[in-house]
Amino acid sequence: MNANQTTAANPAVQRQQVLDSVATQQPQLIQLSETLHANPELGWQEHRAAGWTAEYLSAHGFLVEKEYLGFPTAIRAVFGTGSRRVGLMAEYDALPGLGHACGHNIITATSCGAAVALAQFAAEHDLTVELYGTPAEEGGGGKIELLKKGAFQGLDLAMMAHPSPVDSAEARPYAVAHNHVEFRGKSAHAAAYPDQGVNANDAFIVAQVALGLLRQQLPPGTRVHGIQTRGGEAPNAIPEKTEGRWYVRAESLELLGELEERVQRCFEAGALASGCELSVTAESEPYSEFRTDLRALELYVKHAQALGRDFNAPPEQATMNRASTDMGNVSQVVPAIHPYIGLGCFPAANHQPEFAAHCIGDAANLAIHDGAAALALTALDYLAT
Repeated sequence: MNANQTTAANPAVQRQQVLDSVATQQPQLIQLSETLHANPELGWQEHRAAGWTAEYLSAHGFLVEKEYLGFPTAIRAVFGTGSRRVGLMAEYDALPGLGHACGHNIITATSCGAAVALAQFAAEHDLTVELYGTPAEEGGGGKIELLKKGAFQGLDLAMMAHPSPVDSAEARPYAVAHNHVEFRGKSAHAAAYPDQGVNANDAFIVAQVALGLLRQQLPPGTRVHGIQTRGGEAPNAIPEKTEGRWYVRAESLELLGELEERVQRCFEAGALASGCELSVTAESEPYSEFRTDLRALELYVKHAQALGRDFNAPPEQATMNRASTDMGNVSQVVPAIHPYIGLGCFPAANHQPEFAAHCIGDAANLAIHDGAAALALTALDYLAT
């Protein structure tokens, strides 16, 4: 029996090799995470983030394809030529005004750590280890655009771990549609010639009232929410144009389509009542619900618990697993998991400045270590059977 066969037959040795790799990488992973955190970039604009991620993987022997499939801030990094393919997802876009308040800096560092830890087993386990730098998860549907061009096809397992206030195993995100709404009316002097105007702000108000009333009749597992991004230019001028962004969420794409029709009628009511013209435009293709590979998830939970992770948080603290993600679309094509790794910071929660502050520091660094190790060990076990 050769050394490789001995290692493959000894899970304890294999586990220690993964832990040693992650521990060796840890100072670099922390530096990568903190650099991303200090330099937030919005979706489709993550040029520095993509570059730093590519540099990290290239330095560890990965072949890196920048501007992957024609997207300037997407990358694909590959190690090995095996028949069994595992894909790690890196997200690195930030939130407007909040920076890395969803912890995508941690996601990138975690996936990089897992990918490098797996690379040492590529020849022994007939693996190809792939890391995808995916732009614009926060509403831009970067993974969906990559899917449309053939990315991720043929993966035996796709994985990532997402920061959250607490550890949570199974992703149960809503399907979501992201829409841009615009009403167009006619400007006029609000005091001298109000009768000559067509008030686009009135249209938005009527629509929001209709949406508020609609919520009384919505079934469980649905969400409708948004913001008005433009409401007029001056108080003495009747607004000729108003704009907003509205998200519609449901338990599945099928139910989402039905709900969108009802929401559309609310906006049409605003246009009809005010005499404005209405335009509703999708900002991205809808995000799908998630199809979890339960065998892979069970393995992840086992390895995360062995590292000290606790999946028994109160349900009201673990609701980040309902947040929509374009990883859901990937899960419809290949086996996938999307567990949540806790920072122990509740009530500070995703998309809050308080959560952004927790995305660096000791808890964040421990999440990177544990997430990278658990993902790598999950892949090795999953692909060995």
